[in-house]
Amino acid sequence: MALPYLQNFSLEGRIALITGAARDIGLAIAQAMAGSGAHVILNGRDPAALADAAARLRQDGLSASTLAFDVGDATALKQAFAEIAAQYGRLDILVSNAGLRNRKPLQDFGDDDLQRMFDINLIAPYRLAREAARLMLPQRSGHLIFVTSIAGQVARGGDAVYTGAKQGVTGMMRALAAEYGPLGITSNAIAPGGVATTANAAMLADPQALAHFAMRTPLGRWAQPQEIAGAAVFLASPAASYVNGHVLTVDGGMTIAM
Repeated sequence: MALPYLQNFSLEGRIALITGAARDIGLAIAQAMAGSGAHVILNGRDPAALADAAARLRQDGLSASTLAFDVGDATALKQAFAEIAAQYGRLDILVSNAGLRNRKPLQDFGDDDLQRMFDINLIAPYRLAREAARLMLPQRSGHLIFVTSIAGQVARGGDAVYTGAKQGVTGMMRALAAEYGPLGITSNAIAPGGVATTANAAMLADPQALAHFAMRTPLGRWAQPQEIAGAAVFLASPAASYVNGHVLTVDGGMTIAM
């Protein structure tokens, strides 16, 4: 039996750029969006890793290409969007996922470390949104999706810089929802909880950290990257056409549990 409503979750014919897409959450989002019909442009800094990830998607019959650049490099970022415009003539979906994690007390951050953290985690999303919107505004449609973190809602000691940057992205997202909403572009965020990613490898190897997350999370475990991807497909799909300025928390219930 056909299920026509599922067409509302289709991304058929859409062009999507996913930053930080060579592995973990970014790659899972790319797989899910490509599996929903989009052509996905995988971004990262390592051309070889990107090529391998895209090849795996194409082996599954999915549509994928690569665009290697450092989101912290303003010149390279702007050139990348010029290449997207020249090759595709449009952009329908931006997933700003690339991030930098450096867990340590504020006193241990030098100025250069601080600048790099904010360049990648806060300034780059601003630039990505600005350049994506340049391509979306003429078509009066598009979806800006920012992968933030529950660290933008709740805090732990020794993580102030990352937490502050992620909260800044949430504020930017809401402001862009108000700015671009009247022009047909939605702006939303996904806030994952504990996810089994490369950046969290040290915590995953720490029995005390594992026990802490199991105790704090009603589902009693860490998420896998693919468990974040469905939220991105939803926010980019016609099913979410009236969702704007929202943070979709995907944390197993961690932020609502006492």
